[in-house]
Amino acid sequence: MKIMWFCIPAFGHTNPTIEVVRELVRRGHEVRYYSFEMFREKIIDTGAEYIACDEYLMKPDRKLEEALKRSSTTAMSLNAIETTICMNDRLTKDVTEYQPDLIVSDSVCFWGKLLAEKYQIPLVCSTTTFAFNQYSSRYMKYSFHEICDTILGSGKVKKALKQLEPLGYHVKNALELVQNRNDTDTIVYASKKFQPFSDTFDAEHYCFAGPSVRDIPISRSDSQRPLIYISLGTVVSDHPDFYRNCIQGLQDIDMDVLISCGSYVDMSIFSDLPANIRAERRVDQLEILSHAHLFLTHCGMNSASEGLYMGVPELLFPQTGEQKAVARRVSELGAGMLLTPAEAKTAEGIHSAVLKALNDSSLRAAAEELRHDFTQSGGYRCAADFIEARFPC
Repeated sequence: MKIMWFCIPAFGHTNPTIEVVRELVRRGHEVRYYSFEMFREKIIDTGAEYIACDEYLMKPDRKLEEALKRSSTTAMSLNAIETTICMNDRLTKDVTEYQPDLIVSDSVCFWGKLLAEKYQIPLVCSTTTFAFNQYSSRYMKYSFHEICDTILGSGKVKKALKQLEPLGYHVKNALELVQNRNDTDTIVYASKKFQPFSDTFDAEHYCFAGPSVRDIPISRSDSQRPLIYISLGTVVSDHPDFYRNCIQGLQDIDMDVLISCGSYVDMSIFSDLPANIRAERRVDQLEILSHAHLFLTHCGMNSASEGLYMGVPELLFPQTGEQKAVARRVSELGAGMLLTPAEAKTAEGIHSAVLKALNDSSLRAAAEELRHDFTQSGGYRCAADFIEARFPC
């Protein structure tokens, strides 16, 4: 089978696909993965053919760049529409020459989904967040700023969508592009138990595969010195005051602390760190989680799922509406507790919250239960089986 695979330039959307692609290649399928320079090595390592798309991304001005860092829905939609327009000629040529049997596209990758529809090529939607319909959308608790951004930007997005019409892409609104459809074959990297309202999605078309991660053993033990892992992800991570509070609040505690701070933070705030605290821009998160005892997370779907897959209880500090939905679900299932904005603003608040979460045996038990649920869901092997079953060679 010949597959064209599309994703957006985001770690949380790309990482869950890597092992699925590796498995498909191992089974003898041919995969062309359209992605971006930051993921080149990961994709090539799977055995897939890497196709660079960086040149088609619009170059954001400072205002747009700041909006993208805030996960502005309007900015992301406009950026995706512009990329779709820029890639049209290239993808038209590639589809004609390559003649793929299947397109796999991230759920918010406009150019991949629209390409499949335009050329009537079978599509599998790769959903790295919760599957999104009228029921699960109730989980989203958007801030006033996020609501205003969506309302005020709706006119700009609607105008931009009209530019797609002459290219043969027919879209009524942006929601039509991002909402999961019951008649579209869809892989969700959440277990059926973890996905809110999972019974409202068509069982024939939906594969709740659970986290798609490489096989890695857990190396933590109750007898070893505790490791606290802190990460706000790679997008909404520029919170220097929060990191300072973490350092001050955890410097005199009998445990090790690792902070993964992303690309945007000024690293000078991490000069002269206490002996028990280390900071890195990026780490092998799964390997760290394999021996961590607590994960202070922004609740991005990929990060929260990786933590629970490794049986790590979580201290939940969501930054966006989507992340709040993940935090809500983790909390409901008993595997995490919220770090409130008030607690996060002081060293004492973080100190107290970390100790409370670390010493809560019920969190550990629930995290272990979810780990079992996730591993039983099948992960990347289940996702590859789903693709093969839908499109046998």
